[in-house]
Amino acid sequence: MSEKSEECGIGGDILEEIISHVPLVDLVSANTVSSSWRSAISASLLRLNTLKPWLIIHSQSTRSPSAVTTFAYDPRSNLWMELQRLSSSSIHTNHYFSLLRSFHSSLLYMLSPSRFAFSMDPLHLNWQHAPPPIGWRPDPVVTAVGNYIIVAGSRGCGGIPDDSTPPLEIYDATTGTWEWCDSMPTDLMESAASTWLSVAADPHKMCVYVSVKSTGVTYSFDAGRKTWGGPYKGRGGDTDEVFFSVIGCGGKGKGMIVVGLRGEAEEVRSVVMWRLVEIMEEGGREEWEMPFELVEKLKGESGYMPSICLNVMGDFVFVNNPSEGREVIMCELKQGECRWESLTVAMCIRDSSCSNVTLPHLERAFNLGTLPVSLKTLPNSHK
Repeated sequence: MSEKSEECGIGGDILEEIISHVPLVDLVSANTVSSSWRSAISASLLRLNTLKPWLIIHSQSTRSPSAVTTFAYDPRSNLWMELQRLSSSSIHTNHYFSLLRSFHSSLLYMLSPSRFAFSMDPLHLNWQHAPPPIGWRPDPVVTAVGNYIIVAGSRGCGGIPDDSTPPLEIYDATTGTWEWCDSMPTDLMESAASTWLSVAADPHKMCVYVSVKSTGVTYSFDAGRKTWGGPYKGRGGDTDEVFFSVIGCGGKGKGMIVVGLRGEAEEVRSVVMWRLVEIMEEGGREEWEMPFELVEKLKGESGYMPSICLNVMGDFVFVNNPSEGREVIMCELKQGECRWESLTVAMCIRDSSCSNVTLPHLERAFNLGTLPVSLKTLPNSHK
C-alpha cells in the first residue's frame, strides 16, 4: 500500500492548525505517521505555535543524592511534565556524588574535591566526567560558554598559597584539560562566593558576565582572549532603592536581562526588570515592573524575599523566590511588551535551568528509551 493511501485525509492548513494545539511531546509519535505529517509538523512549529524554552526544575535529596525529581514546563504547550529517567540513563544512581547545580543556565553539574561531572545537552541525557578543578573552592561561580566551563571565585581555595587570589579556571571540553587564568577583579573578589555573585553567559560573544548581587557592579570575561573588561553598570533606570539584582542573557541580539528588588528583604515594594541592549553602553535600556499581585505571590506566605533566582533564554524570563520555592513568575518579552504569568510548581525548587528542547531532542530521548515522560498538568499552573 502506498504511503499516500495510508495518510489521513486531513491536510494542509487544517492539519497545521490542529498540530499547533498538540503538546510537543505528543508530536514525537505523530512525526512518524508520514512525510506529509512531518512537513505539516515542521510548518506548524515554524509558523503557528513555535518552540519555546523549557523551564526544568531539579529537586535532589541532601541525604540521598540519588533521589532526584525533575519537572519540566513547556510554555508552548502550557504543560508540566515529570521527567522519569531509567537507572541506566544519564548518571546511574550510584554515581551521584554531590548536589546537582545549574547556576540557572543549561549547564547541569556536580562538583566535589575529587570529581567533576557535567551535562550541557537540553535534556541532560549525556554526561561527561572530568578531573576536578586544580584548586578546590567550597562555593564557586560555575558557568559554560561554548565548549568552555568556567570556575571562579570563592575564598578559601585549596591547592594554592593562602596569600594568593584564587585564579579563574577554564575547562576545555574538547581537550579535557584545565587552564588557569587571571583572577576575578577586586570588586568581585570581595564577594567571591556564588551566594553573592550572579553570572550570565553569552555564547555568541563567547563572553561571561559576573555581577555583584548587592550593588549591580558587573564585569565581563572574554573566554576566547581570556581577558576581563569593566566595570559596567549592571542596572538600568532608578537603582537607588534596589538592594538585590541578578542577571541573565537571552541569546543572540536579546541583550542582558537584569531583575532587581526594590525596598528591603522584609518589605519588597516592587520587582523591576531591565533589558540592556549593550551593557558596555549607557543607551538602549528598556524597563518593566512586575504587577503588584504577582510580587505578592512571589513573596509567599512569609512575605520575606531577600533574594531571587533568574532563568533567561530567548524571549522568556523565569523568576522565583528561593525562600518560598513553589511559585515561578514567567515573563515573555515580545515587541517591547512584557507579558507576565504565574506558575505554581508541584514541588519545592531545589535548582532550575532553561533549555531549548526541540523535537529531535525528544525523539532521541524516546528512541534511546532513557526518558519515559509522564505528563503532569497542574489545574492552576497559569494565573
